[in-house]
Amino acid sequence: MDNKPVTFQFISEPSDVNYGGNVHGGSVMKWIDQAGYACATTWSGNYSVTVYVGGIRFYEPIKIGELVKVEAHVIYTGSSSMHISINVFSRSLKQPNFDKKTHCIIVFVAVDENGKKLLVPKWIPETDEEKQQEKYAKRLMELRTQIEDEMKPFL
Repeated sequence: MDNKPVTFQFISEPSDVNYGGNVHGGSVMKWIDQAGYACATTWSGNYSVTVYVGGIRFYEPIKIGELVKVEAHVIYTGSSSMHISINVFSRSLKQPNFDKKTHCIIVFVAVDENGKKLLVPKWIPETDEEKQQEKYAKRLMELRTQIEDEMKPFL
């Protein structure tokens, strides 16, 4: 199965502004979830729901009026889960190159109309880069388990 990135491009708008005059982090998180949903639903062929968002890293602010590009692609699949890598870039309309502004991994699960998990097609990495991405996703799964164990007394 082809794992082409899902890509959104649009201009950041004044309604996305935060108190500091840049794009609000919540707006970026919304774009991440939308691109991840489109990627997961396309991959699975079924409605998919977010089950985990982790390690969102904001590198630099996005300015109002910049061209924003959000790219999402599968980096690991379980039986019903899909680990999606999301990168957010932006650039001034006067500049030719995008700069990476945000990165995260988001996990979706395909579900039926009753919310029951569905099997998803297996993603098989082929290139060295894809194999590294799968290794990255598996390592993050291990770390999430450790974090969840640490949090148990506080839940």
